Amino acid sequence: MEIREIRSIEELEKMQQLEVEVWGHPPIPIHQTLTAIKNGGIVVGAFEGEKLVGVSYSFPGYKKGKVHLTSHILGISKNVREKGIGEALKWEQRKIAIERGYDMMLWTYDPLETRNGYLNLTKLHTICDTYIENCYGEMQDGLNKGLPSDRFEVNWHLTSKYVEKKHAIDLTKASIVAPYKMNDLNFPVLAEVNSQLLLEEDVYLLPVPQSFQQLKATDPKLALDWRLKTRSLIQMLFSNGYAAVRLEKGKDVHYYQFIKRELIELT
Repeated sequence: MEIREIRSIEELEKMQQLEVEVWGHPPIPIHQTLTAIKNGGIVVGAFEGEKLVGVSYSFPGYKKGKVHLTSHILGISKNVREKGIGEALKWEQRKIAIERGYDMMLWTYDPLETRNGYLNLTKLHTICDTYIENCYGEMQDGLNKGLPSDRFEVNWHLTSKYVEKKHAIDLTKASIVAPYKMNDLNFPVLAEVNSQLLLEEDVYLLPVPQSFQQLKATDPKLALDWRLKTRSLIQMLFSNGYAAVRLEKGKDVHYYQFIKRELIELT
């Protein structure tokens, strides 16, 4: 496996083929990706020989008076997933971004897709304190159809102590922000949201389904229930000064870990 930057039109054509395989919808036009590359964007590919099996695409963005890198897609071919390719692509993307002068990278993902949560928060050490309701509108692809396209916007502080794993956060003393129970189909059901919840602890845990796509395929109504309840709880946590920092794997559910933002050392 070779991880390297993509610059040529021929390799961008391979990127388009991979996009169709992964998402099943029309790919990004080459005139757009090529223009982005020529103007501060970064495309990183994972190759098996001449075959492109993974890609990460980003372009410059601007927010609150500062330039950052916006990471738009991360896609891996189905037959090589679970091999750490996504993580390798992101670390290479970070290395190139720092060389180009960036110190921040942003991207979005569905907070109920725990595989992405584990990569983004636990492995890469991004943090999140921004929740976007129905970010992309009503999407019709297999992963998103039927639900509001809510997203976490994560911040990757590229040169921070936190990302370089030189700063440890004590997450051992955590409280559950909402309990769950298992139903007759062995899927978790989240308790009703307490709108008067007092958030006074340093660390909170929020349960989320282990396999949201399986749950959605079996019980779409329960999937929507998870979307709306977690939306409410996460927005409550964010508005009270917490940030999502990790996703821990559990037996019946996984847990997001939220911590007071001022306790995270980013400098």
